Amino acid sequence: MNIEVEINGQIEEPETIDLYRANEWSSAEKPDLLMMALRNSHTLVTARCSGKLVGLGNAISDGHLVVYYPHMLVHPEYHGNGVGRKMMEAMLTVYGDFHQQMLTADGEAIDFYKALGFERAGKTESMWVYAGTEH
Repeated sequence: MNIEVEINGQIEEPETIDLYRANEWSSAEKPDLLMMALRNSHTLVTARCSGKLVGLGNAISDGHLVVYYPHMLVHPEYHGNGVGRKMMEAMLTVYGDFHQQMLTADGEAIDFYKALGFERAGKTESMWVYAGTEH
């Protein structure tokens, strides 16, 4: 499987919404806001297989010390093929030396991120005000 990962690649709304719906993310129901958020990210990484968008991730950052990775999605049909790992490796080419890299993970994603070197931050607990319904 030939996966091409690109930093700050172009995305189109239909393919992006399809990817979010395939992963059952509620932000797919707010396509205008989702597209603005993704396009205004500090960094956007895309993964494509034969031109098809199969993965997407973004980063919000101050550009110097801190980065937060809010979205990292791989189409369910491509899970287990190293797509997420390749996308995170691309992000680390930009942010690998930053003082603080943060993300929120749950379910099967926890072990994935642990394998990439992420760990629970001390005794912290994730907290949020969230308008979604999938958790």
